[in-house]
Amino acid sequence: MKHLIASVLIAASACQAGAAGQKDAEPCAPVYLTFDTGHMGVAPLIAEVLKRHQVKVTFFAAQERTQEGDGSLGAHWAPWWKARAAEGHEFASHTWQHAYWRGDLAPATSAAPGGEARFRIQPSAGPQAGQRMVWTARQYCDELNLASDRLAAVTGRRPLPLFRAPGGKTSPRLLAAAERCGYQHVGWAPAGFLGDELPSGAYPNDALLQKALRDIRPGDILMAHLGIWSRQDPWAPAVLEPLIVGLKQRGFCFRTLREHPRYQAWIKAHGG
Repeated sequence: MKHLIASVLIAASACQAGAAGQKDAEPCAPVYLTFDTGHMGVAPLIAEVLKRHQVKVTFFAAQERTQEGDGSLGAHWAPWWKARAAEGHEFASHTWQHAYWRGDLAPATSAAPGGEARFRIQPSAGPQAGQRMVWTARQYCDELNLASDRLAAVTGRRPLPLFRAPGGKTSPRLLAAAERCGYQHVGWAPAGFLGDELPSGAYPNDALLQKALRDIRPGDILMAHLGIWSRQDPWAPAVLEPLIVGLKQRGFCFRTLREHPRYQAWIKAHGG
């Protein structure tokens, strides 16, 4: 693994030194790197790598339990988020309590007394973590707003009118409810699932890096986390930098979701 990383970085340095001006003028194939929150243990390292390689990303944030501090959107991490905003990154809601959609209520009981759809929801963070609950569409929208409002407060920037459901788990009814309150959902490409939440024994970092470099295509949305509790061999320290360098060598460049053609019109129409 160390030899692979070293060879990728050395080759990239030589390439950049020999043809920097020419490459700047050439068109590139965009990909869209995104990060969901997590335990934040690798957040400083991720920020350092992104800054070193001048890569802008989109962060989807929830108030999750962290290795230190009072949650990923708490006061402890607020300066970190503000610094990322100053660097030009974008932000969007990941729900406040990292609340998983677990199902729609059956049609016969799906509407609340005002005609609202209802959903089975299970947060994984906060005081209601692990509880199975029933939320109306309005309650789900309030949850999206809580994370978005907190991001606005700590970054000083208005988040994008986008969201990512925890685990990417949704239904057409949930997506429709979110769109009615101003949020469009963002998933990820099959090759863009970077695997940082998979068990490291079965999915070692070297294999994940090779797969990503082989399979990622232009326009793909990529997804990783700011720390995964269950993975023994952390992904970001081993994979993030050689992945960025390797993709740039292949002619890719990195853009935020503000520039994604699928979401540009939505963002403009909803004040993003």
